[in-house]
Amino acid sequence: MPLTFDDLLLRARALPGDGRRALLGIAGSPGAGKTTLAERLVAALNDGGPPWAAHVPMDGFHLADAELDRLGRRHRKGAPDTFDAGGYAALLRRLREETGEVVYAPGFERVLEQPLAGAIPVPPEARLVVTEGNYLLLREGSWARVRPCLDEVWFCEIDEEERVRRLVARHEEFGKEHAAAVSWVQGTDQANADLVAATREHADLVVPADVLR
Repeated sequence: MPLTFDDLLLRARALPGDGRRALLGIAGSPGAGKTTLAERLVAALNDGGPPWAAHVPMDGFHLADAELDRLGRRHRKGAPDTFDAGGYAALLRRLREETGEVVYAPGFERVLEQPLAGAIPVPPEARLVVTEGNYLLLREGSWARVRPCLDEVWFCEIDEEERVRRLVARHEEFGKEHAAAVSWVQGTDQANADLVAATREHADLVVPADVLR
């Protein structure tokens, strides 16, 4: 039978056990719908009540533009080596282990395209943390520390033409001219998407885009 959103909710609810906090990762290429899935899961799991689930995106670990300029990597912003992967893995360990107090995670301001420290509070009562990003299943460098911190990782899969359309529209929404958006999507974003697609086989579950329709 086709996978449904209710199936995902049941699977997510079952992850915490014996009073411990669980961490669910959602991976996928840029524009695949990771954030939409994470936000819908958390909203449905909380259902207007206390924060049983929390959403912590990986994007808060983008290196600041000033640091990317220093490293000569700003033209590749979004590539694996333009994030603080070790810092992200350290936060995931804190979220699993430090459940007696609020843990603050960084957010990401899309208009400024800059990380924001301490923007996301994860309260002690949160039993599930849903985190999402491109490189959760990557096995190179500091990214290899991420997967062991997560109970499961789901992979968002979407038609390639639709993924590209969404991505161009997103870049335009946040200030890029159409030609510049298309160029970025076909260059930097596509290289990252190809890298992420190769990690699909390591996911615990593949989630097709039509689950969210």
